[in-house]
Amino acid sequence: MKGILLVNLGSPDSPTPKDVKKYLGEFLMDERVIDIPLVARTALVKGIILKTRPKQSAAAYKKIWWDEGSPLIVLSERLQKKIQKQTSMPVALAMRYGSLTIKKGLQELVDKDVTEVLLFPLYPQFAMATTETITVLAEELRQQHFPHISIESVPAFYNKPDYIEVLSNSIKNHLKGIDYEHLLFSYHGVPERHIRKSDVTKSHCKIDKSCCVTPSKAHEFCYRHQCLEVTRLVAEKLQLKENSYSTSFQSRLGFDPWLLPYTDRTIERLGKKGIKNMAIVTPAFVSDCLETLEEIAMEGQEIFHEMGGQDFTTVPCLNDDQEFVDLLSNWINAWAEKKLETA
Repeated sequence: MKGILLVNLGSPDSPTPKDVKKYLGEFLMDERVIDIPLVARTALVKGIILKTRPKQSAAAYKKIWWDEGSPLIVLSERLQKKIQKQTSMPVALAMRYGSLTIKKGLQELVDKDVTEVLLFPLYPQFAMATTETITVLAEELRQQHFPHISIESVPAFYNKPDYIEVLSNSIKNHLKGIDYEHLLFSYHGVPERHIRKSDVTKSHCKIDKSCCVTPSKAHEFCYRHQCLEVTRLVAEKLQLKENSYSTSFQSRLGFDPWLLPYTDRTIERLGKKGIKNMAIVTPAFVSDCLETLEEIAMEGQEIFHEMGGQDFTTVPCLNDDQEFVDLLSNWINAWAEKKLETA
């Protein structure tokens, strides 16, 4: 019996400082998110961040919270329900952090007699702090609690032609009739050291102008390359003019070097440059969340207006867009059929 486990990031149970603190504690103590020694990570997270950030983050969550709950959770549930209608296999939903745990998701499938699980991290690009932490935890849980099942993970799908087509169509449809001067592709940032740690060649990733466009085995696990490649492929698909689009990285934390350029500084620069109408898309996320609804749609717009900009258009994530649902359902069903053929 085969089953699917969709996994997204997660969310606090409510936009209160108490629940946000609990969520941030789990998230930031993950060794693949803040990848420093345990003693230093504990001192940083519990000694500094969790004493100040929960109240600030709770206020941000409150701005974007829906009546149904966390937007990321609600949108992920809608996606899961739509996919379930297009496949005969059980489809469960889990989050890496928060109450909707991966263990609960696996248990839900096991209770339905599933023995072969397709683990589907809902991230187009690979990163230590997203895909890797999901697959590692899922395998640990399998060994500890579900040794009789097998788990196969969906790899990064950032360059799949059908994904690029769906993403491009979404951008085109949402910007139809909008006369924007610049389209910014904003991806979640990561520390530069994460890129180097994920370099399987241990020598290719220089994080300069050439390494991400020079063919290498390192690209299979290089988040920076995969983000830049999404921008390139979408720009090619949409026939965007040179200098009418660019790539940036958002949501940095701490003082270590993170991927450049930063989104907030880029929005500021575009406004100062005289751009009056800009659009922004966030292809590192498949579901709208705090980072897209508050950090980009609210804070980003405020920065742009302060710098003299006028129209600031945010393109929604793919969410439960029917084309995206069809795409994931097709991949899932193809996996099942391949399994049946080779059994």
